[in-house]
Amino acid sequence: MTIAVKPITGPDLPAVAEFLHTHLNGRVSPDAWACAVVVPWKADAPNHGYMLLCNGAVVGAYLAFYSDRTIAGRRERFCNLGAWCVLPEHRFHSLRLLKALLAQEGYTFTDLSPSGNVVPVNTRLKFDFLDTATALVPALPRPAWLGRGRVSADPAVIEDTITGKDLERYHDHAGAAAARHLVLVRGGEWCYVVFRKDRRKRLPFFASILYVNNPELLLAMGGRLSRHLLFRHGVLATLAELRVVKQRPRLSLMLGSPRRKMFKSAHLTPDQIDYLYSELVCVAW
Repeated sequence: MTIAVKPITGPDLPAVAEFLHTHLNGRVSPDAWACAVVVPWKADAPNHGYMLLCNGAVVGAYLAFYSDRTIAGRRERFCNLGAWCVLPEHRFHSLRLLKALLAQEGYTFTDLSPSGNVVPVNTRLKFDFLDTATALVPALPRPAWLGRGRVSADPAVIEDTITGKDLERYHDHAGAAAARHLVLVRGGEWCYVVFRKDRRKRLPFFASILYVNNPELLLAMGGRLSRHLLFRHGVLATLAELRVVKQRPRLSLMLGSPRRKMFKSAHLTPDQIDYLYSELVCVAW
């Protein structure tokens, strides 16, 4: 039996995608897995992660999503750690995949959806925690006439409203499978929101806010946003991390055990880490 760890390249994607569909998440089709890992933004990606082979067959995979960002005036290279799956009989070799990824120099590594047994592994490898204090905002069917402003998911409206770096972010993520885009407009103000549909307790009725550029307007128009998510997306509750939305939404409840998120960087601080350009916007599970 020959065991090998190799980088995932383009020709490997069909086999890796079939493996993840079969052994990790059957709700994500092989085509969706293969498309998700090819990110829609420009990135100098050395691979799509690493795979574990036994006699040439895929028995494990750890996906990676790469991006180049400008933070505080300097170029930063990110490697977001994505889906990690290894067949039980080969779990002894699991860490070889993670170590292969971390051996790549010059990256800030993020793990934004670590499972419970991955958290202590990351901790031993000097990952830091992000503060993921999360408010749950129930969707209340408020009257359409209540409050001022409007919420739109129309790409033409978004293109005509947002500007500057946020317009670049929108263009980078418009083709990402899990990213949903909205613009909130009131008077001369606007707020660009990126969210994803999420599952909790296997129920697909949640939305997680990933990015907000105008937290004050989001807070003021929270009722209209909840109404839009309820009637347009079937969202019964919105999950809003305070580090993303900055202020606790009205009529919300704080989660007792929010999901962990982690990062490992030589010099970046938690406030410089966000959830764009990651698995969270690429994989709709």
